[in-house]
Parts: sequence; structure tokens; C-alpha cells
Amino acid sequence: MTSDDAAADAVLRPARPGDEAGILACITALAVYEREPDAVENTEDALTATLFGEDPKAFAHVVERDGRIVGIALWFLTYSTWTGRHGIWLEDLYVDDAERGRGYGKALIVALADICVQRGYSRLEWTVLDWNTPAVEFYRSLRAEPMSEWTTQRLSGADLRALANAR
Repeated sequence: MTSDDAAADAVLRPARPGDEAGILACITALAVYEREPDAVENTEDALTATLFGEDPKAFAHVVERDGRIVGIALWFLTYSTWTGRHGIWLEDLYVDDAERGRGYGKALIVALADICVQRGYSRLEWTVLDWNTPAVEFYRSLRAEPMSEWTTQRLSGADLRALANAR
């Protein structure tokens, strides 16, 4: 974060080993906010393997303030067959309640937009719960467009296993 920011005492950086507990705390807080407090199965060890293993497939940026992680953006690469280029899928964006309004959420998204531009990626995409009015309004302020004709589809758990065994 630059000295022009309201929170010049915060640091936005790529996640590094040792951040797992802070990242997991943010993931858990997000799950509580999204009314799924018992849904988190992730662990610090799983985050270590996922983010910092030999060939990571997911990545994270964090906002650190006073030695504590107060915001996260977890993301991974996508690919558009139409553009022939990669993009970024923002899986989770979270800023601690007490730290909101300082520009951290915007700074995290700006960092991902910068990665897209620097690497020639064509898109930065994510989903938002339709009842999360503050988030929707925030994303609109960034000029993000809703993809109203598209719906997310998911297979998981027993249904995923059953389909895999249907060969």
C-alpha cells in the first residue's frame, strides 16, 4: 500500500509461509459472515500444501497491519477458450470487520487487476451472494458487471462421487 492510502501502516503482499493461521482465521470469519460457520474444513496444513507446495495451484495476497493479517484475497488461474488467455478467479475476498473502510478490499482487488494486466490475462472474476448488499455495492463501485445470464453449478460430496463412479 502506498503512503497515499488511508492506512499507510498496512502492508499488502503475496502470502508467505507463516501466514496460514491468519489466512485460515479470515476464511473462518468469512464463512461465519456468509452464514456457513461449520462449512470450513480447511486447515493450516492444507493451506501450506496448497499455497506453498511444490507446484501451487492457488495463491493468496494478504493485508497485514500491526503484525496481524486483516485481509485476504485467495485466487487461482482460469482459462477462457474465447479469448485464448488466462484469467484470475477470486475465490475469497475478506477484510476483518474492524478494518473495513480503510481501502484494503479495493487494494486487494487492484493488486489482482494489476497481475491480470501485467500478465496479459483477460478477466478477473468472482461470485458474490445476492443478499450481500454491501459487497455488491462495493463491486459496482469498481465497475464490475454482474453476469446475470450465468449461474454457478456445483457437484460435491456424494453426488460428485456417484457421478465419478458412473463410468
